[in-house]
Amino acid sequence: MKFAHMGDCHIGAWRDPQMRNVNIKAFVKAIDMCVSESVDFVLISGDLFNNPLPAIDNLKIVTTKLKELKDKNIPVYAIAGSHDFSPSGKTILDVLEKAGLLINVVKGNVVDNKLKLEFTIDPKTGIKITGMLGKKGMLEKSYYETLDRENLESEEGYKIFMFHTALTELKPKELEKMISSPVSFLPKTFNYYAGGHVHIVKESSLEGYKNLVYPGPLFPNSFSELEKLNQGGFYIIENDILEYKPITINNHINITIDCSHNVPEKIEQELKDKIRAEEFHNAIVTIRLKGIMESGKIGDIGFKDIFSMLYEKGAYFVMKSTSLLRTKEFKDIKISSDSVEELENALIKEHLGQTGIFELDKEEKLVKELIKLLGEEKIEGERVIDFETRIKRDSNELLGI
Repeated sequence: MKFAHMGDCHIGAWRDPQMRNVNIKAFVKAIDMCVSESVDFVLISGDLFNNPLPAIDNLKIVTTKLKELKDKNIPVYAIAGSHDFSPSGKTILDVLEKAGLLINVVKGNVVDNKLKLEFTIDPKTGIKITGMLGKKGMLEKSYYETLDRENLESEEGYKIFMFHTALTELKPKELEKMISSPVSFLPKTFNYYAGGHVHIVKESSLEGYKNLVYPGPLFPNSFSELEKLNQGGFYIIENDILEYKPITINNHINITIDCSHNVPEKIEQELKDKIRAEEFHNAIVTIRLKGIMESGKIGDIGFKDIFSMLYEKGAYFVMKSTSLLRTKEFKDIKISSDSVEELENALIKEHLGQTGIFELDKEEKLVKELIKLLGEEKIEGERVIDFETRIKRDSNELLGI
């Protein structure tokens, strides 16, 4: 028995075309590794794409690689993640499943007000797979609350449960404010729990729960994730032995400078000295400046020259962050939130009930779905009028108009 577990591929996540290209290359390399390792099957635990309606070029590459797996008789078992759903509840996974390129294992029925999940049985190994979808803002919570666990726990044989949810017991300190659920939401007695949604690499076992695994993203999805992870990867599990497989497309080099008690000219010079001392061929470079400057403005630092130096030394892509850099004259407004999603949730909860039209739970859910809907981008080749019509149609469907 040998299978691969990947999650949070987020194909199409980066705005810059060069970084989007690295992201898709990571997916291609992961699939090639699965083929070369002769795995029996592949698990994708949510967020295959970053958008429920992915760009055509990305979709073509992904379907080509999934077709290669199919031709090698390597099935792909997947669940939908928080980025896979459109506000109307549709997901590209349905299209891929209809084409025979993957199997969505979230299948079941409501019996006596209980959600009874079904098992998908892998024909080669006999392994039984099921799981739960994930949605933004932990909206899948109600499904877990009505889940028929007895049916799942009493099933015999080697079982895998796939989930796309943050588990409170496994969250690292930097994600302590992230919405999560207790591990007790998951059914017990499974041999492997294939997690997604939380971008950390972690394998753990708790009482009643063996092999709780988050593989992290196939490629970091943000500046801070690049700083923390450097690269992405996935797991290959053979006879219950877990092996993490890192994926490196471009080396990542981080330059961090504490600018405290310094001025723009000296900060710029320190950056240039560091650049002269290192090699950057084909590297993704992140520059992090932090601290409180003695004087001057952040805009006085010659970033244009610094970027030019790095590209002249062969850097693949360069980005900077000055979010932790301050001047003595600057008074920042602190928001107790570590992500856009958390900030949205806090603002929504603060203003709930002012319309008086909906019950609070329903209003919160509608607002979150509307935010997600209105944040959608125009599909490649889609006319503006068709894009606007689609958004209006989905909005009306969501609101029941």
